[in-house]
Amino acid sequence: MHQQISKKIIIYLFLFLILVTVNNINLLNLNFLKIITLNVSGLNNLEKKKFEKDFNFLKKESLIFLDKTEISKKIFANKTVEELSVFKNYPSELKIFIKKTNFLAITKKNNQNYYIGSNGNLILTKNSVESLPFIFGNVEPDDFLKLKTYINDSEFNFDQIKNLYFFKSKRWDIETKDGLIIKLPLNQIEKSLNNLSKIIIYEEFKNKKIIDLRQTDQVILND
Repeated sequence: MHQQISKKIIIYLFLFLILVTVNNINLLNLNFLKIITLNVSGLNNLEKKKFEKDFNFLKKESLIFLDKTEISKKIFANKTVEELSVFKNYPSELKIFIKKTNFLAITKKNNQNYYIGSNGNLILTKNSVESLPFIFGNVEPDDFLKLKTYINDSEFNFDQIKNLYFFKSKRWDIETKDGLIIKLPLNQIEKSLNNLSKIIIYEEFKNKKIIDLRQTDQVILND
């Protein structure tokens, strides 16, 4: 029994040495060491064709010595990519799984429109989705994503938002699709939004144009 195990170990070591011997040029040129199939998922047909065209050079690479980290860097250069996994399926297939970012809002920089993605990237667009909230002000993605987290954790519905206004002080105003302006405080935003959701159902709050939540434990109404 022990002798059989020893023979197996010797065979495995022999095969391993063959595979990792860089000097064996003839071996490296064999097809089973080259990427023949590039399998990409997570993209629509048009995006997939473009991806396969841009990364067609991979089919000349050795699957064994392919640097997955470098490939990932090149793929993440596309700002619409949020998550990525690269899997070597021997003998000749490279599987790439891509999760695209969600477009959460639109803002303008240097007179050009950008999506803000859930991955924290600004993504240039010429055909903006008008149903997304538009952000006025010189906002950075991290500032917006922080606000988005507060809203998600509150009882306020993000889908009610038409526009957002970001100020130099890093304070926000919300404009709803019903035309209501909500002035948020600098701190305790989640608490303020929860309080708003509880009181806005009352009759005296209907038909108001501005609800000011900037003062602690106070609600100021304006017609």
